[in-house]
Amino acid sequence: MIKNIVVTAIMVTIAASQPIVGQQKQHTLGELWPEVEAHYPGVGAHRSAVEAASFNERAVKSDMLPQLRAQAQNTYGTFNASPGGFFPQPGFFNVSGVSGDTDSDATTASTFASATLEWEVFSFGRLQKQKDAASALSTKAVNQQEAYLLELKQNLSERYINLLYHDAKLRWARYNARRLDTIRQITSGLSGAGLRPAADSLLASSSYVQAIGEYDKREGKKEAALHKLLELYPGQHLNFQASARRFIEPVAYYSQAGDAIAQEHPALEALEQQSQYYQLSGQAQKRSSLPSLRLLGGYSIRGSGIDAQGVVSDQWQDGFNNTHNNVLAGVGLTWDLTGLHRNRLRGEELRKEAESTEFRRSQYEQALEADLAASQAQITQQYKQLEKTRLAVDQSQEAYGMYLSRYQSGLIGLSELLQIRLLLEEAENRHIEASRQYWLLLAYQSQLTTDFSFLFNNL
Repeated sequence: MIKNIVVTAIMVTIAASQPIVGQQKQHTLGELWPEVEAHYPGVGAHRSAVEAASFNERAVKSDMLPQLRAQAQNTYGTFNASPGGFFPQPGFFNVSGVSGDTDSDATTASTFASATLEWEVFSFGRLQKQKDAASALSTKAVNQQEAYLLELKQNLSERYINLLYHDAKLRWARYNARRLDTIRQITSGLSGAGLRPAADSLLASSSYVQAIGEYDKREGKKEAALHKLLELYPGQHLNFQASARRFIEPVAYYSQAGDAIAQEHPALEALEQQSQYYQLSGQAQKRSSLPSLRLLGGYSIRGSGIDAQGVVSDQWQDGFNNTHNNVLAGVGLTWDLTGLHRNRLRGEELRKEAESTEFRRSQYEQALEADLAASQAQITQQYKQLEKTRLAVDQSQEAYGMYLSRYQSGLIGLSELLQIRLLLEEAENRHIEASRQYWLLLAYQSQLTTDFSFLFNNL
């Protein structure tokens, strides 16, 4: 009876001390995640990385298209008579001239413009391998983003669980202080009536002051946990009272048939795509040692300040006169003979990098499977502990109520009552610690199985 009265009084006090919070929208873990995913800068960084990888893939694909280059020049200087047309690469200067005995020390203006078309039509699959390697990098970026989102979900869950844990510890410290305050008041009354020695009043007061100090410490820890959570969540205020009740009274989790490490786990897929990238890049590097066949085409137009009779003009506008057009078409074969050995060695290097990455993937997969099996075993046993700690709390609270009545009646001393209170506090503390460990295990398992539905729906 006394236990029910104490619990009712505590609940009424809590409700009266937080009237505004009760009217606010309550946030659950599942409701926090969409806001975090939409606004957290780390998510934006990975999205940009995915877009960058996509642009790189498109850039590599463009190498398979014909390459068109154009240039235009306007120069002023001396010249050497040189008939004919040619197609210099961009950055080379052209000085036009004519045959004859024209004084080459004179100065004149000249213009030149050209466009060249080069299409690598056959490269023994090198360009295709480069394109496939870029595609693997793009897929890897997507998988890395998914892996990061999983880690962020786990991080958010752990910070939320820690906030609920410190909130429960704060309420636990408040309950302890109230219990000691009740004992202090009872002892003070009994001491004033001469039924208890004055030392009992001092001891009860000292215990109460220590409980207040513990409450202050727990309040600071709760505020720190809240700030850590708000680093991820974009809001300024958070009402988690609904989750606080679920935290201290968790529901049982039963292993599902699909609770296993998926082959398409983002972390494993990222390593697989990294291995593919090294392998394809190595093949492309080896094929760089083979020749490439190109189709060539070009058109040029040039003008000179020297006319057909060899008359030289130093006027700038005359450099656009006496124009001549030329065209070019042909086939080119390019073979880097000096790079045969170098490209082969680099190809082998990349092949070994792919092999190393594949080994690391297998190692990581085995570690994930072992962690999942271990967490499943712990979760089952952890919930069994929770059931026992919950029962221990109920029994301790009932026993404390009985001993408090006996103390008021003068049947037991203060030291005995304080010892019973310590047993009750220890039982409550163990239950809070067990609840925290249970939810943390579920958060870790959710990251391993890529399934946070249970955690988001029940916390």
